[in-house]
Amino acid sequence: MEFSKEELRRYSRHLILPEVGKEGQEKLKQAKVLVVGAGGLGSPVLLYLAAAGIGKIGIVDFDKVDETNLQRQILYSERDVGKSKAETAKKHLEKLNSNIEIITYNEKLTSENALKIIKEYDIVVDGSDNFPTRYLVNDACFFLKKPNVYGAIFRFDGQASVFNYNHGPCYRCLSPKMPSSDEIPSCSEAGVLGVLPGTIGTIQATEAIKIILGKGNVLSEKVLVYNALEMEFTKLNLKKNEDCRLCGKSPEIREVGNYEKACDNKEPNLEITAKELKEMMDNTESLELLDVREQEEWEICKIESAKLVPLSKIQREPGLLDILPKNKKIVVYCHVGGRSAFVVNSLREKGYNARNLVGGIDAWSREVDENITTY
Repeated sequence: MEFSKEELRRYSRHLILPEVGKEGQEKLKQAKVLVVGAGGLGSPVLLYLAAAGIGKIGIVDFDKVDETNLQRQILYSERDVGKSKAETAKKHLEKLNSNIEIITYNEKLTSENALKIIKEYDIVVDGSDNFPTRYLVNDACFFLKKPNVYGAIFRFDGQASVFNYNHGPCYRCLSPKMPSSDEIPSCSEAGVLGVLPGTIGTIQATEAIKIILGKGNVLSEKVLVYNALEMEFTKLNLKKNEDCRLCGKSPEIREVGNYEKACDNKEPNLEITAKELKEMMDNTESLELLDVREQEEWEICKIESAKLVPLSKIQREPGLLDILPKNKKIVVYCHVGGRSAFVVNSLREKGYNARNLVGGIDAWSREVDENITTY
């Protein structure tokens, strides 16, 4: 494969590395990498893969750029708010490197399209932010025999690994049971340090490049855990689980399935929409409105008449829920509905008539009171 003069100059710092050289750069140019998610993790992954000269990069993301993304998603600017992430990312990356091909999939990765999309690539880098997509990517990569470069972030912590590499463990070996949608808060619920995805995403890009070059020790059979506050990296061993339902000796999973359904354990009668809540309040029904966000979030915005009882305090003092009035209907809300769903389940177990506000205070702002600040 011949390189132009411009390419030789562009990649000169790679070419003078004995571990890369012209042969390695040719491997990078011929490589095809799919990045699932063009958000916090996807931004540094895409930037570094494009800069490195990966010949074909696929981007899967159906979301639009939001103002709250700009704190960590470094691919975007204020001018990009409201635009397609996938298409905007492509435009920025083409300005960075015009020698590569970028394919966009402005759609959600599902069990219907995952195998078709992933089979066209050599490696998948998972920059998703939800469990259904992580399990879908993992299973599809296993069936298609593709390495899955994994990353995840939460508040000040992150982790990275490589699954399905040289018959190594898969994501289900690390996390056999898919958490329900209200067990673990998302970044929009719990927050995330803006620079954290930069660190983890860069590690993911590094692992993808190492796999392509065939150099170094790949993070297979290892999970790298990072704590930003303590500036500590810990490498944990991860052996293949012989009882894994996907890659074990007696597999039960034979095809990609309905991951959204498996992760969603909500019952409709436990939920209430913002408009239904407004109607209840207008009818002056006997109602206790509970806000389970943290004090810092309460100070940004709140629904009038709500009572603040942070989830962190409830977890420290479970008896706080026992003093709520049982003769009233209780509606619980948080930022987007995850933490409040957890509290509603606890209240129902105690015999309370409790329901969760779907979409949290964000939905209230969109559907009822636009003067409420979103964050």
